[in-house]
Amino acid sequence: MAVVQEPKFIPYKALQFSEDEMLQRSQDFYLLLNKRRTVRDFSDKPVPKEVIENIIMAASTAPSGAHKQPWTFCVVSDTTIKSEIRKAAEEEEYTNYHGRMSDELLQDLAPIGTDEHKPFLEIAPYLIVVFKKSYDLVNGEKRKCYYVNESVGLACGMLLAAIHNAGLVALTHTPSPMNFLQKILNRPENEKPFLLIPIGYPADDVQVPDLQRKGKDDVIVYY
Repeated sequence: MAVVQEPKFIPYKALQFSEDEMLQRSQDFYLLLNKRRTVRDFSDKPVPKEVIENIIMAASTAPSGAHKQPWTFCVVSDTTIKSEIRKAAEEEEYTNYHGRMSDELLQDLAPIGTDEHKPFLEIAPYLIVVFKKSYDLVNGEKRKCYYVNESVGLACGMLLAAIHNAGLVALTHTPSPMNFLQKILNRPENEKPFLLIPIGYPADDVQVPDLQRKGKDDVIVYY
């Protein structure tokens, strides 16, 4: 019979602000994140490793099912490995753009101006490859993880916010299928690629698509 661990609790003091402070902080944070944009043109200017570590550790504070924290963040800066990842990603993306994607998806992607060419995978100083764990290995024994996609998705959202907060830019790249990442990075069988994120400074005179986010009347429903 499995031994059920007794819960252990410690005191927690939540942040508290006046209503005026709360309003100002919530507005400031919204305005900060509203300036975040996906960028596909990167500078090769180096980024301090400590900044990357702080960003990832901020993401790793995300909530997760049964506190399993089912994620691994692989940080790639080696030029040879980045080139290998780009080659494999572009092969998958060529197939996607030339038959695998539906006409509807291609039409929806047209205003963004994407194609199978992914030079940013070599130019950006870092690639963060996020892996999800369907189970942990504890002393050779499989231990199930719960709500894996939801948990890793939350961590990735916090990762993007932390990247923007640090004054850097990123791209959420999903060259489906992404199994080549597991092979190139030699990850264990319990890890599957979830997201590939180039991160760095934007290129000089970078441009982004002229897109508009939905307003509050489109995304909020009160009951």
